[in-house]
Amino acid sequence: QVQLMESGGGSVQAGGSLRLSCTVFGYSYGSYCMGWFRQAPGEEREVVVLINDDGTANYASDSVKGRFTVSKDNAKNTVVLEVNSLKPEDTAMYYCALAGWWRSCSNDRSQYDYWGQGTQVTVSS
Repeated sequence: QVQLMESGGGSVQAGGSLRLSCTVFGYSYGSYCMGWFRQAPGEEREVVVLINDDGTANYASDSVKGRFTVSKDNAKNTVVLEVNSLKPEDTAMYYCALAGWWRSCSNDRSQYDYWGQGTQVTVSS
């Protein structure tokens, strides 16, 4: 059974940083795409960044470019999202999600078969 285990959320002041991790367990189908999504209260879940199996990253919005950095450690089956210069508007539940090689690595949430439980990021002004 495939499971995604997230960690690293927390509460910080504006300008602070956090390191979010997502470790994949039980996936034995080869390559995959990992997406980080976030959902603020009352809002739709939105994509933050996608990272391909080869490590190519696609940041979904200009609001996170230059502040968020995603990386992948294939040996550890872990994807890390470094979030820096945090703003109150970054406050949300952050989710990692995995799309298998048979799926499209895209912003479409329906392409992601496996989701983590979410980790809360709260930024105070």
